[in-house]
Amino acid sequence: MSLGQQLAPHLPFLRRYGRALTGSQREGDKYVRATLEAIVAAPAEFPRDRDPRLGLYRMFQGIWSSTNADDDLIVPDDAEGKETLARARLARMTPLSRQALLLTAMEGFSPEDTAYLIEVDTAEVDKLVADALHEIEDQTRARVLIIEDEPIIAMDIETIVRDLGHEVTGVAVTRDEAVALALEDRPGLVLADIQLADDSSGIDAVKDILAEFEVPVIFITAFPERLLTGERPEPTFLITKPFGRATVKAAISQALFFDQSTVPA
Repeated sequence: MSLGQQLAPHLPFLRRYGRALTGSQREGDKYVRATLEAIVAAPAEFPRDRDPRLGLYRMFQGIWSSTNADDDLIVPDDAEGKETLARARLARMTPLSRQALLLTAMEGFSPEDTAYLIEVDTAEVDKLVADALHEIEDQTRARVLIIEDEPIIAMDIETIVRDLGHEVTGVAVTRDEAVALALEDRPGLVLADIQLADDSSGIDAVKDILAEFEVPVIFITAFPERLLTGERPEPTFLITKPFGRATVKAAISQALFFDQSTVPA
């Protein structure tokens, strides 16, 4: 099997990581493309002594860490105000902490693998993750709308959201209900399942909401590959079912980290 064939199944999830790390589909996907270009240009530099997925993320980390955050800050696509706030937040946030949190909680790497990816001692990974959660959770408080038609999952998400100190504005199970709740009580964050109770779409519900006002969105899906192709406008933040509590916490923290409307606590 060629290296390209070995890496192909992991590319959607690298896009998920890149988007969450940068707060932008465009910028995250750009880093993925740069990683692939680097592998094609110098295949001998790919770490063949590691699992292909680990090697792929290691190459990505090399591209990411070579970027000077002061000169080339990655921000959401269309708001100068977000750039100013993101710079201030990045100045207060250790980049390695954010990377460690996302690699462990969202991407499922072990502390040992995460240490390899970000080039620190394994013993330091747990501290970095704890630091990231502490710093980000202290900065962000929001009012959250949950769009989810499975009651148990909705309850679990609601508990996680409240545990983080956020307020839940409502739980919707259909597109129409989601839009109505959003317009009645504007949230500062939306968590949206893709498939809803009446066969309507969480994506369509979010489009309707975003037509009225801007709000950061995290999508929840059992089929992440469909929204991580890099071939069209796609979500920046994505949680895969089944998910763990740490995954939801990491995604919420990162989405709010890049949102200009979030006011530090």
